[in-house]
Amino acid sequence: MEASHLLDEREDDRPNGGYHVMVTIDDRPRPQTTPTGRPHPSPVTPSGGQVDDKPDDSQPTHLARGFRKVLRKNQDYIRIPVPRSSGSRLPSEWWKTGIAFIWAGFNLVLTTVMITVVHERVPDKSVSPPLPDKFFDYVPRVEWAFSVTEVNGMILVALWFIQWLFLKHRAIVGRRFFFLQGMLYLYRMVTMYITTLPVPSMHMHCAPKLYGDSHGKIERVLQLVSGAGLSITASHLMCGDFLYSGHTVMLTLTFLFIQEYSPRSLVWRCYHVICWLLSVVGVVCILMAHEHYSVDVVVAYFITSRLFYWYHTIANNQVKSNFFFSVAEKKKPREM
Repeated sequence: MEASHLLDEREDDRPNGGYHVMVTIDDRPRPQTTPTGRPHPSPVTPSGGQVDDKPDDSQPTHLARGFRKVLRKNQDYIRIPVPRSSGSRLPSEWWKTGIAFIWAGFNLVLTTVMITVVHERVPDKSVSPPLPDKFFDYVPRVEWAFSVTEVNGMILVALWFIQWLFLKHRAIVGRRFFFLQGMLYLYRMVTMYITTLPVPSMHMHCAPKLYGDSHGKIERVLQLVSGAGLSITASHLMCGDFLYSGHTVMLTLTFLFIQEYSPRSLVWRCYHVICWLLSVVGVVCILMAHEHYSVDVVVAYFITSRLFYWYHTIANNQVKSNFFFSVAEKKKPREM
């Protein structure tokens, strides 16, 4: 703030003609007032054009103090220290991952048991021919197509496993994968049991029915589990597991996890495209081989993708109202 010399208002020093007072203030703040409510004296210029250069020793101190006060007021700030957490924000909790792995394995075994049960109910081709399917009407069967499906599936599973090994939060991602896999096989077990469809094509050769042979059924379950349920391992000789397609489930689920848990750079996007092509070609080859009805593939894709997105939407938004998510996705209180 800049001002002229201060006015001395003593009566004995005032000339008879009086003074002409001119006040010049360059800053916007209002002038300071005295404790009595009166403003501090303002600088003046006498009528004769001569400036009274007699300084008042107290006023420059007020101006300097006012400057310092304004500067301090404008430069003050509050520092809030943020402590750094020494521990991991997301605890691994491998024991939960182990439970999810057991869950997936348990449902996989139950599915093979259900396939053995449903196989005994599949009607003979001579009695119940394949149901009409629009895709089969326009696309003839390709014998080698189903082998392409299973090879693509094994490649995607291998790529996902290698990628999973390099993830920072392997335990969390692993239990999400195993949980979803177990749920999808559980749903598939239910749909297979409640509705038994006839074989989709006349080329399919189903193993003989065992009827009441429990020992033979156990052997078939063990054979199916040991061969991972693949046709190229000659372990899948039973029929009835049509609705919905288990191969479509694995092709879709592995691709979704590969895409979700990888960077978005250009190189990784090319990798995503390759994995997407492997998945799509594998699904199309299922239909080209006439190993499943079209509805089996459509339902499998829809259930797998919706369950994946549903789970990750809830997990990413940290919804704790659901009992399962309060346990499976719970973080330690000190690390929240």
